[in-house]
Amino acid sequence: MEHRYLSEQPVELRVGPAEVGWRLDQFLVYHFPQYTRAHLRRIITAGGVRVDDRGCKPAYRLKLGQRVSVVLPEIPRQSPKPENIPLEILYEDEWLAVINKPPGMVVHPSRGHWSGTIAGALVYHFGGRLSSLGGPTRPGVVHRLDRDTSGALLVAKHDLAHSQLARQFHDRVVEKEYFAIVVGTPDRDRDVISLPIGVHPHHREKMAIRTITPAGRMAETFYEVLERFDGFAALRVVPKTGRTHQIRVHLDHIGCPVLCDKQYGGRASISASEIRRQVPSPSEEPLLARQALHAWRLGFIHPGTEKWMKVEAPLPADILRVLEELRHYRSLGVKSPPS
Repeated sequence: MEHRYLSEQPVELRVGPAEVGWRLDQFLVYHFPQYTRAHLRRIITAGGVRVDDRGCKPAYRLKLGQRVSVVLPEIPRQSPKPENIPLEILYEDEWLAVINKPPGMVVHPSRGHWSGTIAGALVYHFGGRLSSLGGPTRPGVVHRLDRDTSGALLVAKHDLAHSQLARQFHDRVVEKEYFAIVVGTPDRDRDVISLPIGVHPHHREKMAIRTITPAGRMAETFYEVLERFDGFAALRVVPKTGRTHQIRVHLDHIGCPVLCDKQYGGRASISASEIRRQVPSPSEEPLLARQALHAWRLGFIHPGTEKWMKVEAPLPADILRVLEELRHYRSLGVKSPPS
C-alpha cells in the first residue's frame, strides 16, 4: 500500500514510565487518536514507524525511554456537515452563544461519531458565523463536555472571541459549576480534592489517580453537598483545573462515583424500583441511563463588553426525575436544595 505523508520529517516520541509494556499500536493510538488502530497497524507494517531506528511489529512491547518515530499519512480535513438538530440556546449575541448540550451527543466529529454532533448542529444554525481557530472539524467549539454530560457549552462566533475565551480557560478565569448525583455520601459537607490525574496504567480509554511523576498532572476539584439521601448525595462541583474526566475520577476516588457512570462507577443505569427498594420488572425502563453529571453554571468575562457574566443551564428532565424519586423514597433532610 502506498501512503501519502504529511512531511518528510517523522514525529518523534519517547516512551514514558506510564507507557512501559504497551503494544506499539496501542501507544500510537493514544498519541494519535484521530487514526484508527487498524490504520496505524497498516502504517507500522508499511515501514512508517521505527523504534530506536528499527522496524517493529504492531504487537511489539515498548520499554522505558525508547524513541518512537512515525511518519503519518495525511487525513482529509472537512468541516462537519450541517445537521438540523435542535439546539437550546441559553444566551446569544454577536460574539458568542451558550447552548444547553443534551446528553448522548458528542461535541465534535471523531472516530465512530461522524454525524449527530453538536458541531454539525452549530454549522446548521449559525452557518459561517463561527470561529475557525479550533480547526475545520470544531467550528465555534471553545471547550468540550463528555458525551453523556449535559449542560452549558460555550460557542465562539468569530476568531477574536475564540482566542479571548480560550485564554480565559487556559488561565483558569472561567468558573465552571457542575451538578452531580453520586452513589454514597461524602463524609464532609464540603472539601477540595487535590490529586494528580493521568492515563490509566492498563486501560488507555480511562483516567486514574497517578501519584508518580510524570504519569499524572495535578488536578483540583471542590465539592459541596447540597442534599443527602440514603445511599446517595447531590453535589455542587467546581473543578479548578480541566483534566480529562477530572470530576468523575476524583469523586470515584473518594468512594462516591457519579451515578450511572459505567466507566468509573460500574453501572450504566438505575430504575425507579431500585431507588424504591423494589425488585424491577424486566420491562421497566431505566429512570436514568447516563452519568448524572450536568454542567450547571458557566461564568466568564465577555470578550466584547469585558464584563463578568454567568449563564445557567437548567437541570435536565432525567436528573430531575432521579431527584424526585430520591427526595420521596430516600430523603434524609434537605441541606441546601439546588437553586
